[in-house]
Amino acid sequence: MTPLLRRIVRERRAVILPLAIVAVLNLIAYVAVVYPLELRAATMERRRLAAEQQLSAARREAAAARGMLTSKDRADVELRKFYGEVLPGDLAGARRITYARLAQLADEADLQYERRSYEPDANYAGSLQKVQITMVLEGEYRNVRRFIHALEIAPEFVVIEDVALTEGADSSAPLTLTLGLATYFRPEAHGD
Repeated sequence: MTPLLRRIVRERRAVILPLAIVAVLNLIAYVAVVYPLELRAATMERRRLAAEQQLSAARREAAAARGMLTSKDRADVELRKFYGEVLPGDLAGARRITYARLAQLADEADLQYERRSYEPDANYAGSLQKVQITMVLEGEYRNVRRFIHALEIAPEFVVIEDVALTEGADSSAPLTLTLGLATYFRPEAHGD
């Protein structure tokens, strides 16, 4: 220490000593009490933020689950409507809604019926029963296109599985359209 500093300490010892003791006690109080409380407060703040994030994530998951449940319910309603209003209830119904309708569509498209056949698909494994329909029609290309378009937009549930278009040997001969179609019905044993 410099002589000036020693002299100040000696003359002001009555003031400096209590201030030094208070400073040491302050330091001890900070280390023993305040610092641990600061650490606890910081830890609690991190936990609070983590809990808020978890709550937010849980709310998003709950909203997504409600949305999926609503979508599932809507899909169930649409499926029941499809089974009840669109699909025929039995083989006779499947034949009834397609037999006359296919003939009408062919007639509207100016195509000539050659032949058609209906056959249940015994190898089809599913909750629905499949009926395979084979149709042979003759006519001009634009009429074939018109028939296929009309069939695709018809309200009856008929799936086009195979299309074969052949020309006759003579250039003036009509085109021959062979269609492999299918429709389905829900047998009574699988009802709701």
